[in-house]
Amino acid sequence: MVALLTNAELLYNDSFRRGLKFDPDVTISEWADKYRMLSSEGGAEPGKWRTDRTPYMREIMDCLSPCHPCKRVVFMKASQIGATEGINNWIGYVIHMAPGPFLMVQPTLELAKKVSKQRIATAIKETDVLNDRVSPSRERDSGNTLLVKEFPGGVLMLTGANSAAGLRSMPIRYLALDEVDAYPADLDDEGDPVKIAEKRTATFSRRKIFLPSTPTLKGLSRIEREFDKSDQRWFNVPCPHCGGYQALKWSGIHFEHKKYRLTSDVCYACNECGALIEERHKTAMLSRGRWIAENPDGEYPGFHLSALYSPLGWMSWHEIVTDFLEFKRTKNVNLQKTWTNTILGETWEATGKEVEYTGLFNRREDFPTDYIQKEICLITAGVDTQDDRIELTVVGWARDEESYILDYVTLYGDLSRPQIWDNLDRALLKTYAHEKGIMRISCVAIDTGGHYTNEVYEFTKPRETRKVYSIKGSSVAGLPISGKPSRQKSGVYLFSIGVDTAKDLLFNRLGIGEPGPGYVHFSKKLPEDYFQQLTAEKAVTKFSKGFPKREWVKTGQRNEALDMFVYAIAALNIFAFMVYPTMTINQMLEQLAILVEKTAAPQSEQPQRPAPKKRTVMLNPGLTIDDL
Repeated sequence: MVALLTNAELLYNDSFRRGLKFDPDVTISEWADKYRMLSSEGGAEPGKWRTDRTPYMREIMDCLSPCHPCKRVVFMKASQIGATEGINNWIGYVIHMAPGPFLMVQPTLELAKKVSKQRIATAIKETDVLNDRVSPSRERDSGNTLLVKEFPGGVLMLTGANSAAGLRSMPIRYLALDEVDAYPADLDDEGDPVKIAEKRTATFSRRKIFLPSTPTLKGLSRIEREFDKSDQRWFNVPCPHCGGYQALKWSGIHFEHKKYRLTSDVCYACNECGALIEERHKTAMLSRGRWIAENPDGEYPGFHLSALYSPLGWMSWHEIVTDFLEFKRTKNVNLQKTWTNTILGETWEATGKEVEYTGLFNRREDFPTDYIQKEICLITAGVDTQDDRIELTVVGWARDEESYILDYVTLYGDLSRPQIWDNLDRALLKTYAHEKGIMRISCVAIDTGGHYTNEVYEFTKPRETRKVYSIKGSSVAGLPISGKPSRQKSGVYLFSIGVDTAKDLLFNRLGIGEPGPGYVHFSKKLPEDYFQQLTAEKAVTKFSKGFPKREWVKTGQRNEALDMFVYAIAALNIFAFMVYPTMTINQMLEQLAILVEKTAAPQSEQPQRPAPKKRTVMLNPGLTIDDL
């Protein structure tokens, strides 16, 4: 008599037999060309996937295929060149052809949820062979949630690099570490999140680990370190004139401009024959392109790609050059850093240079600060709290972020008592005479990092309608100067400020020697001590637990002037976010400058006519004039 097998035994035997099966010989690119469908919700080109649209992705995806012997693949890249869809193809392939446990890590848990909803869910929904294997999320106990998607023979999990719990659990065979340069260096004192996640693949001999990322700062970039250890492959394309193969580099881009305005077509100069290649040839060039390793003895496959390879219809050479000329014109170091990272796919080397205070002190100008320059179209203020005083710096802004220090004020008193806060309120209500009327401070950023956080909250909350906001500095590398605020339990808005980013920007501008975009004007009323404080820090690179970390350190005793200028820059960014969210800072200042220019001068400067009734006039939103 044959004993009946239990359900557990049947399940074990079935899993054992599936484990003995060879992985399919079909590559990920072949699978994607046959099955993958793109949704209009997840991309700009819905319909059937075609690897020929982004031919450079073929070899990258095929290295992730089970039939390829490598276990690790690195992709140092520009933004928006198809890498995310390459990961989605890999996920789809695993679900359909080679099931197993798969972990996808995003920089944050919130971003992981967004990617799951906007990218992965739509990819599964639109591709029939995937839709059949992953139950609809609306069904009870379907195994399909926002961060966990079960399928026969495997499971897809998503988490953030900021979640220690999400990086520690079951073993995984497939690991996608997306945008690793945005990961924290040390996760809750447990170490590098990349290493934590990689340990989960140790039990799988046929594991695959993929690290695609846009680079950030030189010397700190994870993806740069990974690429340096790889075989360093560059995508070489043929010249349509001579057939010579070459990797596209920024040095080959050819264009003409006048005063930073593009005046010619953008072409590429062949480094073999010197002929100018028009961008219309790009599709044919990409189709015949091939990856060539510059470090054949590298440990694993590594790929580098810039936005110069972006297919026709995506980012053009013309747009790339236009963005280049914009940061050149405005001398905006943040725009230059972003362009270098997201367009060239290269690391940005921050200078971290010290600025001598004597040079700034000696270039002071004799300009009035009560009757302000006609170029100024916006005023912001940064406020710093100390144990025995409150200090503030008032900055006037003109086109292209040219700035003027209008006021530097110290208020002494007991911050636990209301009198000093009343004095601060009067200082922030000060008016500044302008040839077109009277300007007031449009936005104020007050630091909460001292010993009087609650007092700052109590001051800013009833004044948020005047755009007086609480801020908290953060030294996380690459953090934007400001972004969306969080709402505290007290109901106050709190803006997190990327102080390192702001200091990089400011020190770059302090090095600008001629009036114009980005230049900082200092009044002769400013004391020598102000300039010593303004230049009291420098950027250095330190190592923490074996990982490089760039940080700003003091070179002097006091740095309040530097902090306040940073907060005034933050206030400029906050004002743009709150009032002109669809514009860049320069676009906003340009529009405000035009509005100021169009504003009628005060009545005394106009031809004599009957006095009109008292009326309201706006230089621009947030800037009121006495005659309003």
